[in-house]
Amino acid sequence: MTLRDRMKQRAAAWARRRQGLDEPPFSLKPRRLYILPTRAGLAFALLVFVMLLAGLNYNSSLALFLAFLLIGLGLVAMYDCHRALADLRIARAQADAAFAGQHGTLHLWIDNPTRLRRRQLCLRHPGETATAFSLAPAERAEIPLPYPAGRRGRQRIERIEIESRGPLPLFRAWSWLHLPLDALIYPRPHRHRALPPPAAARAAGSASRSSGADEEWAWLRPYRPADSPRRVAWKAFARGAPLLVAHYDAPAAEERLLDFDALGGLDVEQRLSQLTDWVLECERRGEPYGLRLPTQHLPLGLGAEQRRRCLEALALFR
Repeated sequence: MTLRDRMKQRAAAWARRRQGLDEPPFSLKPRRLYILPTRAGLAFALLVFVMLLAGLNYNSSLALFLAFLLIGLGLVAMYDCHRALADLRIARAQADAAFAGQHGTLHLWIDNPTRLRRRQLCLRHPGETATAFSLAPAERAEIPLPYPAGRRGRQRIERIEIESRGPLPLFRAWSWLHLPLDALIYPRPHRHRALPPPAAARAAGSASRSSGADEEWAWLRPYRPADSPRRVAWKAFARGAPLLVAHYDAPAAEERLLDFDALGGLDVEQRLSQLTDWVLECERRGEPYGLRLPTQHLPLGLGAEQRRRCLEALALFR
């Protein structure tokens, strides 16, 4: 680890002790904002200093006038850079689930309660590309922010950086946000074996169907937000009926039980990766499936809610 990295870690730890945990909603008060000149700002300061020395040495009024004009410009740029962050309000924060080894998305809702237009703002997760945005007066914006997903389970988002570089890139003002964000990380899907045949699901004790259960649907029920649009009875909706969803009474050959114990020869993480792959494959095919773990059994189902419950059980296994 380089000296620069160690200094960054110490500065971040000091800021965390100084600020504590940030519970939304909260505002960015001036006392928690930090500002330093950029490389361009240091070069600008050196240029103005040399110009000031030359004006004093040669008693040049024009050089002194230009030097003091640039000093005033630099002070205004510093003030505007700091003001762009002052009193911004972090209204809400949310972390979406992601698969291990990939990138997830954080969502931050930021309010601009003043009449000032906030330009050239950035949000950044440490080590990731910054997301630039601007805010009009009295505007609330939802800012998506990528984050790297680590190992499966619950991952704490330690801190987020918000910064402004002002109208001129001479200064950089920033603040650290220590939000109570925990992201759920699913196992990384990996195919070690093919999807088990439906007969394995019947042999494992899945619900049996009668031989004549090959009709397209069994009944209609009211629409729920988690339902797939493909199952909506659009013809009935076009005739003026409310949104209804066809409940399919699928034949037994289309039902699959995804069993943890059936994956002999694989270690725990490999089994979880394989089960994750099977869950996604069953959803893609539109086939009902259940999940059996040593500590949990999820019954047959299909749709966004079934997918979420199964992936959450795999992520939090042991």
